[in-house]
Formats: sequence, C-alpha cells, structure tokens
Amino acid sequence: MTTKHLLTLSCLFLMSASMITQANTLSKDVEELRLPLASKTMPQVVERYQGISQGLSNKLLSESNELTITQMVANEGQRLWQQAVRDVQSGNTDDRTLYWSRLIMRSSLKTQAAGFNIASWQREILVSAIEKSSRGFSDIDFKADSRIKILLTGFDPFFLDNDIGQSNPSGVTALALDGYTFNVNGKKAQIETVMIPVRFADFDNGIIESLLTPIYRDNNVDMIFTVSMGREQFDIERFPSRNRTAAAPDNLNVLTGASKTNPIAPFLNNKALNGPEFVEFSLPVAAMQQVKGKWQVNDNHLVSTVAGGQFNAKSINELQNVTSVEGSGGGYLSNEISYRSILLMQQFNRNLPVGHIHTPKVKGHDAEVEYAIVEQIKAMVAAAAATL
Repeated sequence: MTTKHLLTLSCLFLMSASMITQANTLSKDVEELRLPLASKTMPQVVERYQGISQGLSNKLLSESNELTITQMVANEGQRLWQQAVRDVQSGNTDDRTLYWSRLIMRSSLKTQAAGFNIASWQREILVSAIEKSSRGFSDIDFKADSRIKILLTGFDPFFLDNDIGQSNPSGVTALALDGYTFNVNGKKAQIETVMIPVRFADFDNGIIESLLTPIYRDNNVDMIFTVSMGREQFDIERFPSRNRTAAAPDNLNVLTGASKTNPIAPFLNNKALNGPEFVEFSLPVAAMQQVKGKWQVNDNHLVSTVAGGQFNAKSINELQNVTSVEGSGGGYLSNEISYRSILLMQQFNRNLPVGHIHTPKVKGHDAEVEYAIVEQIKAMVAAAAATL
C-alpha cells in the first residue's frame, strides 16, 4: 500500500470518527442557545459557579465507566443545587446563577466528549439526571424531629428574550427557604423546596404529578405552597382553572396555540388532563392576610369563563358546568401548577392546605425587593403553619 493510500485511509478514518462524534451529540435547545448573550451581559452571574460546571466537564472527560456516570452527574447536579441554596441563604439574593449554571452543565452533557464512546441516548439520560438533581428534587429531606412538614416550589426565570437578566422572586424564595426550620406552638416546622422549569412539555410529561404523587400517596407533608411571580401585590389564587389560555411562550419559545378565545387543556400521559374546569385552594388565607409587610395580600377570586367573561366568583359552586378561560392565577403555568397540585390532592382524597402564592413582580433583578418578598412569604408560611 502506497503512502498516498495510507493518507487517504487516515483521512477517511478521521472523517468517520468525526461523523460518529457528531452523531452522538445532542442539539442545544433554545434555553442553552441564550448562554452566549447571558455570558456577555452578566458574566459575574453566569460564571459564579464556574468551578462546579468545570468540575462536571472534567469528570465527564475522565469517566470511563458507563455504569457510574449517571450517578456522578446526579451528584454534581445536587452539588449545584446545594451551592445555590447556601449562596442565597448567605445573602446573595439571586436565583439566576443556578439557572444559567444548569444550562452550562446541560450543554456540556449534550456536546462534550466523554471518557468512552457515549451514545446520544446516554446523553439524554444524563441531561435528565442533571435537571432533576439541580432542581432540588433529589434533595427533599425532612428531618425525623420535624413535626410540621412544608413543601414549597419556585420557578425558573422566564421571558428572557425580553430581559436576559430577569430574575424570579419565587426562585429566590425556594432557594432561601430550603431546609428552613422554625417553631410553631412548640412544634418544629421544616420547609423543603424545589425549582420548577417554565416549559409546557415538562408539565405535559407529568413533572408535577411525579413530584407530588409519592407525597400524597404516603401522606408525608402537611402543607404545600406553589409560588410564582405575578402582579403588583401578593395574590393567593383561590380558583385555579384547568385550561391554558395565555398567548405567551415558555422558556423554549413554545406556544400552545391557546388564547382567551381558544382555551386548551394541558396534557398528562399523552391525553388531555382530566378534571373539573376549576378547583379551589385550601390555604388558611385569613391567617396569611394578617401578616404585616410591604405588600398587600389578596384573596384573589377573579376568574374568566367562555360564557360569563371575567368576574369575581363567590364560590366553587358558581364554577360548575362552565368552560374555563382563566383561573385566579391566570392562564399560564403558574395557574397550572396550582391546578395540578390541588387536583392530585383531591384524587388521592387528602385534606391538607395546598395553594398558590403570586409574588409582586420584579423588573430584572432587585436584591433588596426580592429579599423583602422572601421575608413576607416566610412570615405568611409561618402564619399558615400556626393554624395546623
């Protein structure tokens, strides 16, 4: 064989290896494609946990055991979550670094070489592992001496194409209150938290049901608060509705096609979510309204139906035999997380305080305002716990 033939074979081999590597990578999604702009706009936020994300990258390169790689990735995701919790609880009132660091790690898992010939399906498993563990799902740990157990959820930042630097005070709240304990009438109360993605597909694939099914099945929490960013004051959303109607994209820029004139039910297990058009919260709202703070706390009854338009519903009985347009919490994922959590509680025939808190809205990031929001929510949760 001539030198020319050897060079040709070498080139073909290298091209084949390159094609295999590319075939075994995953495309970056819309969230991950925002990373360059975020890094340019606020490098101090995006790169704050660079040591953790780089550590994952280094371990991925050196990992040669296909059986242990998923656990390694899950451990790194949990490490990221715990670092973000420590950071916020130490005074850095900012949820954005967790969000962007997770995307950096996802991007590495999708595209970077590993210590073995990793397949694309294996990459998908690793991305799922980092998603779950870096959102606190693997970190729910109620202590044996906690008599009152409270679960609270926050959301990722969203509408990032409007403001790449947008924060979400509900996410700050989740990080600030994870593991928080306090005394209620001589009983130790503990809050555990998780962070929820702003993606329709995750909801359709049952992320809320997978989180709450074991909790309701085993009856192992006493109170559940779902929290998101909302309007000018605090709103406790009395009547969540089944349908999506917000003509707004999620964080993947997905539009459902829903609108106020075209309500669309969300999905679960590849079919329309089955449930009443409206449900009602079970939170002790009167006690929560007694909390003094910067913002008013509203018991929001405002809903919309196809036939009746927008009105303040006096009771759940008014909302029978109608088609929902918007619940008290609107027609987006904040309304939906509340609806799904209450519906599932009813399906398990449980009776505990469950409901949604809309926080005052924040433009961009405002550490001082978000700290005040967290403190008022902390007081509202304590007031609610005192009624148990």
